[in-house]
Amino acid sequence: MDEKALPGRLPERDRPWVMRTYAGHSSAAATNALFRRNLAKGQTGLSVAFDLPTQTGYDPDHELATGEVGRVGVPVAHLGDMRALFEGIPLADMNTSMTINAPAMWLLALYGTVGAEQGADLSRCAGTTQNDIIKEYLSRGTHIFPPAASLRLTADVVAHTLKTMPKWNPVNICSYHLQEAGATPVQEVGFALSTAVAVLDAVRDSGQVPAERMGDVVQRISFFVNAGVRFVEEIAKMRAFGTLWDEITRERYGVQNPKQRRFRYGVQVNSLGLTEAQPENNIQRIVLEMLGVTLSRDARARAVQLPAWNEALGLPRPWDQQWSLRMQQVLAYESDLLEYPDLFEGSLVMTALVDEIVAGARAELDKVLEMGGVVAAVETGYLKSALVASLAERRRRMEAGTDVVVGVNRFTETESSPLTAAGAEAVEQVDPAVEAAATASVRRWRAGRDDAAVDAALARLRADAATTTNLMPATLECVRAGVTTGEWAGALRQMFGEYRAPTGLAGATGAGGDATLAAVRERVAATARELGSGRLRLLVGKPGLDGHSNGAEQIAVRARDAGFEVIYQGIRLTAGQIVAAAVEEDVDLVGLSVLSGSHLAAVPAVLDGLRAAGRPDLPVVVGGIIPAGDAEQLRAAGVARVFTPKDFALTGIIDELVTVVRETNGLR
Repeated sequence: MDEKALPGRLPERDRPWVMRTYAGHSSAAATNALFRRNLAKGQTGLSVAFDLPTQTGYDPDHELATGEVGRVGVPVAHLGDMRALFEGIPLADMNTSMTINAPAMWLLALYGTVGAEQGADLSRCAGTTQNDIIKEYLSRGTHIFPPAASLRLTADVVAHTLKTMPKWNPVNICSYHLQEAGATPVQEVGFALSTAVAVLDAVRDSGQVPAERMGDVVQRISFFVNAGVRFVEEIAKMRAFGTLWDEITRERYGVQNPKQRRFRYGVQVNSLGLTEAQPENNIQRIVLEMLGVTLSRDARARAVQLPAWNEALGLPRPWDQQWSLRMQQVLAYESDLLEYPDLFEGSLVMTALVDEIVAGARAELDKVLEMGGVVAAVETGYLKSALVASLAERRRRMEAGTDVVVGVNRFTETESSPLTAAGAEAVEQVDPAVEAAATASVRRWRAGRDDAAVDAALARLRADAATTTNLMPATLECVRAGVTTGEWAGALRQMFGEYRAPTGLAGATGAGGDATLAAVRERVAATARELGSGRLRLLVGKPGLDGHSNGAEQIAVRARDAGFEVIYQGIRLTAGQIVAAAVEEDVDLVGLSVLSGSHLAAVPAVLDGLRAAGRPDLPVVVGGIIPAGDAEQLRAAGVARVFTPKDFALTGIIDELVTVVRETNGLR
């Protein structure tokens, strides 16, 4: 019997999704070697991780780049770096995703120039620039310019690619980071679609694209989504996304071709859902999360990248990334998943769940549009406050045990793991010499170029920015003249200004039902009385370029609930700014949050600054993804406490902060 002819089988297997790993570190040359190894192992696309200075428009020798160069991605400061990044990799034959947002136009111009140098026909080049700036204001924090100017850059990129790179996805609307920041499935769908509407409205209203070509624009808008461990709910979420996207693009933009209205998305499964405790459990989490975006054929991802099991510990090694790639390959090539039509067609359970998410997301979208659109919802703080509140509620459920996290708040007994027996050796280590090499390299690059050509290119960029002219031609001139990432972004900073997004703390609370909070609140009040102050004052600081502020915001919310007066000025601060705020606000404690791995540079800089300011007595605590060996170094340098993701009980952390204040002031 021919089992391929069985009822329910597809006449042909569905094609596998594009398989990627998110990769980049140290230098362009080192990342190029990693790309080549991954491609040789069967990876079918590239996903480029850029370091934080590149993402935020700074060169490696800028003050804010200290400790961050090459740490969470590859530094790309100029055309030479981009050439080295893709050396020997034919861009015309490669599907390349670049996780870059505020400087997306700049990186695409570098990419296109290298492709042209390779002799590639740019109209054949396929890939994606993430280029979703709205979620940067809400979660990742790598924004540079105000929302309106940022959307102008996005619209310019869309118009440019429509003419010259028709297979390129110029923007990748990200719901991924919204879920990490606390979004429920309803909020994730509603807020992401609000962003998509803002982008499409900006393109339409720019006058650069004729109305009859909006379908061509729509079909090149892709989405980048998150898949959590509740994989049945994730399947419903993806089907709801498709339903609403079809509705919006048909009714709001008049797109009649159903193929152009198809919801196209790639996925990274939930990295922040991975745990430092019993990290071997992350393997099964990753597999379940992958099923959420692959089981339903009608809502199947067309590109998948999986985190590594040890991302909660630090930078994954090539072997760790290989393990995640093999998970995809086993599912796609060993299982029979791709042989069947949609498994959930006609399911009453799935239909009801999809309808529920559609209704809720449509209501959220309507609310944002009534406010004037997603930019207004960002500027008023509505979106950020909603996410902070949702994340606080999620944390409350986890602390209460309502939401079970195996190995963290239940089933915590464990054998020692052979995967982590080597301690910090279980993750990739970035050589500190990388930063010095990148700094020297960018200075050599500047010294070897035609300064007059650079000045002329930057002058044109500033002049065009003062008008409504598409900025891509001026950007391409900057690339060819040898302008650096920091200089391009700096010129636009002069014209557009920089933007500090709302923190979202106002009105957020997350300690409801926490029986231990009352006791901690009494300790806070008693300590303040004994010190003769009205309230204990906590400064929460985010040094450097790390924009992942979820942890810092949740600590700030819980500390405020416990009675602390909290000073939180948001992300991207220099050590000097943090020290100045600590002294001026006369705080009792400084809490630093560093998730990028730059803690050994960022934290000592603050400690040195406090000593220089005459406040060596002011206690400093640190939270982040910090290996045990690094934690010992920080404590030896004078840090009072080090907290890592294992310390998930926020009220317990706040209680420990009170203990630090009491110990520092000689109180029993």
